[in-house]
Amino acid sequence: MSRIGKLPIALPKGVSVNVTKDNSVTVKGPLGELTQKIDPDIKVEINETELVVTRPTEQKRHKAMHGLYRSILNNMVEGVSKGFKIEQEIVGVGYKAEAKGQVLEMSLGYSHDIHFKLPAEVKVEAKTEKRSNPIITLKSADKQLIGQVAAKIRSLRAPEPYKGKGIKFVGEELRRKAGKSAGAK
Repeated sequence: MSRIGKLPIALPKGVSVNVTKDNSVTVKGPLGELTQKIDPDIKVEINETELVVTRPTEQKRHKAMHGLYRSILNNMVEGVSKGFKIEQEIVGVGYKAEAKGQVLEMSLGYSHDIHFKLPAEVKVEAKTEKRSNPIITLKSADKQLIGQVAAKIRSLRAPEPYKGKGIKFVGEELRRKAGKSAGAK
């Protein structure tokens, strides 16, 4: 049996789960509401304080989906109860970021500023302190969406290996290259 799939999902206080006949799972909590369509072969059972995901057979396809849907449901429960947060750091001279509602305005060394519109489910905050790099903070209940948005922001100016300039995740270690060796014969 799948190690991840067989683990029950604990339901915190204030979180309610509803499974419909067409195998659509809706999770409601203090931070929002998320819905996910589940494969018809995978069964989701709601006990008093936990959620259990089961599969019908030992087929490779069922084994793969068992762990996948358990992880997705666990992320949904965690998202509506605690939420997810991703921090990104902008490294580079003159690089700036400013949040104006659901639009993130960034100056990343191109000839023009970049205006990045965020989905309504993602909250953004950009702070710049003197003598430090600007930090972009993304918050959302949907782990999949926030990860996708963070990856898209990072792709606008990915960190380069020589000076480390670009958008990186806070705490990320970059592989640095030495560059040209001066005076080599």
